Amino acid sequence: MAKVGLFSRLGNLWRGFVSLWISDVEKKHPEIAYENAINSMVEKYTQLKRATAAIIARRDDVGSRLRDRSAELTQIGADLETAVETNQQELGLILVQKQKALQATVAELTADLTQSAADADSAKASLVTVQGEIKKLKAEKDNMLARMASAEARVRVQEQLDGLSLDAEVKALDNVRTHIKDTIAQANLGQELGEADLDTKLKKLRQQSGEGTAKAEWERLRNASAAKATTKKTL
Repeated sequence: MAKVGLFSRLGNLWRGFVSLWISDVEKKHPEIAYENAINSMVEKYTQLKRATAAIIARRDDVGSRLRDRSAELTQIGADLETAVETNQQELGLILVQKQKALQATVAELTADLTQSAADADSAKASLVTVQGEIKKLKAEKDNMLARMASAEARVRVQEQLDGLSLDAEVKALDNVRTHIKDTIAQANLGQELGEADLDTKLKKLRQQSGEGTAKAEWERLRNASAAKATTKKTL
């Protein structure tokens, strides 16, 4: 008994592992799960269709038998009236017994036909329902697989964005910015130095010009003084 219990537990464990494995496969490949579900429903629809066909065949058979017994009962009724009119008692008694038996049969067939017709209508409604569920499941499969593909694409894009580092690009741009600023500063410095040098030269030039003017004015004054002194001596 202990071995039987152990084997039973191992069997349950194995079925559990298989179920989990199938579940994982179906999650990774949902189209397989949908296809399996659709195929299962199609198989059930086929079985239900065969059962419905059998129910309809039985309904038709009961209806045919009811029509035959009803026609026979009508004929028995007519024969019985004739037997009564012709005073055929012995034949009439037989016809009466047969009429009662047919009346019971017709009543049973009528009830059976009512039930068979209800069963057939119910089975046909079930067929229509299952057929509709299959169509809905196929539409759901297409819709869900399309949404799954879109979601997977979004996840891949997000993963790429999450793993994307802009540090190198930003650092490279920082280096370029710094180089550009340094170059501009050097150009400005050169201009400033050039302007300062020009100012220095202009200052020297003006200084030299001032010295020349002062010397010229001194010479003019000295010459004028000398000329004045010569004039006095002459007088």
